[in-house]
Amino acid sequence: MIDDHAGGFDGRLAFGRRPALIVVDVVMAYLTPGSPLYAPGFAAAFAVNERLVAAARAARVPVIFTNVVYQPGGADGGVFYRKVPALQAFQRGRADGAFPPSLQPRADETIVSKQYASAFFATSLASTLTAMAVDTVIVTGFSTSGCVRATALDALQHGFVPFVVRDACGDRDAAPHAATLFDLQAKYAEVVDEDAITGLIAAHGGPAR
Repeated sequence: MIDDHAGGFDGRLAFGRRPALIVVDVVMAYLTPGSPLYAPGFAAAFAVNERLVAAARAARVPVIFTNVVYQPGGADGGVFYRKVPALQAFQRGRADGAFPPSLQPRADETIVSKQYASAFFATSLASTLTAMAVDTVIVTGFSTSGCVRATALDALQHGFVPFVVRDACGDRDAAPHAATLFDLQAKYAEVVDEDAITGLIAAHGGPAR
């Protein structure tokens, strides 16, 4: 068993004064049996996302949704689209790319549409967060080892403190899910559970101070 305390990987980041919730790619492709991206384990994480979005809205914490959208043929997805054939599910207009009926963005909430793993890559997300005076991002969604990891890492690199909610994230298998969360906690983010982040949202929500 690896001891992170012995290797200098025991640093901690403080939750800031102005958080935002980033719901990464919680769309039907991960929740619909028969989809190439579906896995049974996503359902439990989806339920946590529903509760966290409700908690964020109640506390007036900004909620930002991301999705993946490709033009027909996927030319705007480049090498990533060629590497992962399952991404064809996200061609514009396909039902797999839709947000679930019970977790729809509100009219005043931001949707960031992306073509690559990170919600920051080639999007306006960093500028949007800066304009909101956000200092901390709560990252949830699918999948843990892919778009969640990439988004949390880029959040750190853009100067936002990332808090990843372990039980609000899902992956195809428990092994990459656990390994990714271990690595994120060691080097890039704070990894917490639903109860902990719900308490932080309630305590630190509201408009910028």
